[in-house]
Amino acid sequence: MRPAVSRAAFASVLLAPRAVGVAARCASSSSAASPSVAAATYDHASFIKEVAATDPPEHLNSLLNVLQARGEKLVSPGAKRGLIPLVVPLSESPAGNLTSLLRWPTAPSGMEMPVVEVRNYGLWLLAKNVNQYIHRMLVEADVTTDNTDDLWSAVGAAGKNLYTKGDFKESQMADLDAYLLKKVGLFPDVIERKTSRHFEKGDYVSALITGEFYTRDQFPGFGRPFVFNAEILKRVGRTTEAKDSARVALKSPWWTLGCSYEEAAELAGWEDEQIEFIREKVTEEGKRDDLKKGKAPEQVVLDEAAFLMDLASVDGNWDDVVDRIAGCYREAGLDDIAKFIAYRE
Repeated sequence: MRPAVSRAAFASVLLAPRAVGVAARCASSSSAASPSVAAATYDHASFIKEVAATDPPEHLNSLLNVLQARGEKLVSPGAKRGLIPLVVPLSESPAGNLTSLLRWPTAPSGMEMPVVEVRNYGLWLLAKNVNQYIHRMLVEADVTTDNTDDLWSAVGAAGKNLYTKGDFKESQMADLDAYLLKKVGLFPDVIERKTSRHFEKGDYVSALITGEFYTRDQFPGFGRPFVFNAEILKRVGRTTEAKDSARVALKSPWWTLGCSYEEAAELAGWEDEQIEFIREKVTEEGKRDDLKKGKAPEQVVLDEAAFLMDLASVDGNWDDVVDRIAGCYREAGLDDIAKFIAYRE
């Protein structure tokens, strides 16, 4: 089993053109605006470029239109109060679920902004990128025939490049999940559902193979695959391996676990010792100890930012620490990221 991508991997390359610090701009529109016009009510693309300091996804407006066509309400990209400060909010579902884009503070070259759902403990990964998420929604609409015309009208020309109506039926594949994994991309919920179905059929070997596949760097930076794999291993009585997998998960940001810290820590066989350890690391004494051990000052403050994010995911106090987190990135010379993190309407 390969180790999870460490926080340091996301502190190696900064993808941040100079931010000019503008607020999201509102375009005028009537209450009866078409989906394409309504998507421009909030200028998410400008916010991502100028405040989040990165390139907006190519088909962002198509995603916004599709989200709205399926009944979600667009929200301001700057409405970040109370949220994990690394997200750019897009839309809110009738159930109150917030679809957003994740702006990793630093990321390997070429990594696109993932589509995520904001949850109490952090984030749930919906798709690796905007294109995959649009593609999936078109396939699912084609299969269920729900709002198909509305979705296709909303997505515009981008849809033709992603999916052709009727392809799922013509593929003659066994089920929708199999099609998604083979033709669209890897999605955490689909992989987990596939694993659960193996269990339902009594095929524990296939369940274990799928769980282990899930951890093979499919979703860099996210601890969720290792938490789920730990659950699978525990279910078949391989408790030592389950603990190891959960402990690997906890080396990733805790807000990427796909569950509360407490659930992952229980799988790891830990109580509160890791929380106490991290609380000590963010004290002045803890930072001085790291400097004495030879750690670079920039890395010490980047680690502090990561630790503060972990603690906030446990305590649920994002707004209490957001300025301090931004200050860490500022000390590390990452002013653009600091501005984005600190931004709140």
